[in-house]
Amino acid sequence: MKKVFNLFDFKQKVDYKIEIMSGLTVALALVPEAIAFALLAGLSPLTGLYAAFIMGLVTSILGGRPGMISGATGAVAVVFSGLIVTLKTANPNITIDEITQYVFVTVILAGIIQIIAGALKLGKLMRLVPHPVIFGFVNGLAIIIFMSQLPQFTVDSTVDGAPWMQGEQLYMFLGLVILTIIIIWGLPKLTKAFPAGLAAILVIFGIVYFFDIDTSTVGDIASVSGSFPIPSIPNIPFTLDTFLTILPYSAIIAGVGLIESLLTLNIIDEITETRGHGNKEAVAQGTANVLSGFFLGMGGCAMLGQSLINISSGSRARLSGIVAALALLAFVMFGASVIEQLPMAALTGLMIMVAIGTFEWASLKTFKRMPKSDILVMVLVTAVTVVLHNLALAVLVGVIIAALVFAWDNAKRIRARKHMDENGVKHYEIYGPLFFGSTTVFNDKFDVLNDPDEVIIDFKESRVVDMSAIETLNKITERYMKVGKKVHLKHLSPDCKNLLKNAEEIIDVNVIEDPTYKVVSDQI
Repeated sequence: MKKVFNLFDFKQKVDYKIEIMSGLTVALALVPEAIAFALLAGLSPLTGLYAAFIMGLVTSILGGRPGMISGATGAVAVVFSGLIVTLKTANPNITIDEITQYVFVTVILAGIIQIIAGALKLGKLMRLVPHPVIFGFVNGLAIIIFMSQLPQFTVDSTVDGAPWMQGEQLYMFLGLVILTIIIIWGLPKLTKAFPAGLAAILVIFGIVYFFDIDTSTVGDIASVSGSFPIPSIPNIPFTLDTFLTILPYSAIIAGVGLIESLLTLNIIDEITETRGHGNKEAVAQGTANVLSGFFLGMGGCAMLGQSLINISSGSRARLSGIVAALALLAFVMFGASVIEQLPMAALTGLMIMVAIGTFEWASLKTFKRMPKSDILVMVLVTAVTVVLHNLALAVLVGVIIAALVFAWDNAKRIRARKHMDENGVKHYEIYGPLFFGSTTVFNDKFDVLNDPDEVIIDFKESRVVDMSAIETLNKITERYMKVGKKVHLKHLSPDCKNLLKNAEEIIDVNVIEDPTYKVVSDQI
């Protein structure tokens, strides 16, 4: 039965059954991920579980994208690995409990940075991320999700380098994984009344329980039993040295969290054909991280895999995220003994299907249609994401390369149409943008020594973009003046005129036709 769900600022029809079932599915998928990411960072499993609870609850209530799931993530865990190395280098005798206190403060500071970014409306900077970068990011993340499931096929997934399963153990585990995949793939073709992911987990759990199959479970990774997290102030020396130690890591976590969260938001927007609010999500992520640090959590950000599980299960509202967070806490406090019996094969199959669904298969079809530069950017971002597990660096590298390619392409597009009028005045009609990349080509268009005594350079079909372009205009006019020739610059914006030397002597003012764009400059 569908009702109107008026939670906070969103008014929409919500199927409570779908939302609750989807939330429970997400909660089950969050358990092994939260534990794995905490262990990856060298922290207690409960720090990952508490982070998933706080991040999921706060962002579901305050975030800018209904249906998006947040929690402890691998991208953030990798950053903590670097922090731990730094702390151990500075103090070899530091204990894991002391390190955890530094982690909490780092998360709190990262959250403050994210709140500031959201308040300054920096979320709009996501517009600068080209589509090939998003393709590369998503494909790289899908590969990481898939690769993160491979240790489950070893005899002990908690030990690095453990040998692979052999014989009957491998066949049994692989069979359960394949059955999970078949259920998740096939059930939606029959009915969408029940989330396929949750159905697969329950079926595999039933098979393992009733047939007494010996296979790895969540409890084999770590205990998930705990109490409600009691808020506390981290116990570290609040000195300038401490601040300078954690600040770089807080900044990286804030950047990684915002990039991953806003990209996830954009992807969910495309799937649901709705529009989220990036700046609101940034503030929510920051608030969640601050609270996570005080509530004994390792922090995190939006999770594309779990968000896709939620959306593919039919969720479109905030309720599913709230249910997932509360269910996760209930698992920790009351249901740990049951959750620890869930077969890892079911959760592994679920995450493999998430990886398959995350990968942008359509991007492979565009290889022959996309420009080679876009393909290069996409492949490079995917490679950096997979090799370094650094999503922020991968996106940054992609944006920089895409920007350089764009600048190079536009640098070749500037043209000059030349003609002489009846008065013997030579006209240069400029086409294309004049900016730092096109200044050399622009200068080559002029024949200063052989031009007549009077020259007109018309920018009606061009645009002066930056200070490099302004300086180029100054130099070209000086070259004409040195040989005693008069040059007129037409159709320049008012700020161009203010930045040019001898502007009154060389610019023809035409109030009606002069453009009003701004040049990128420190003076405006």
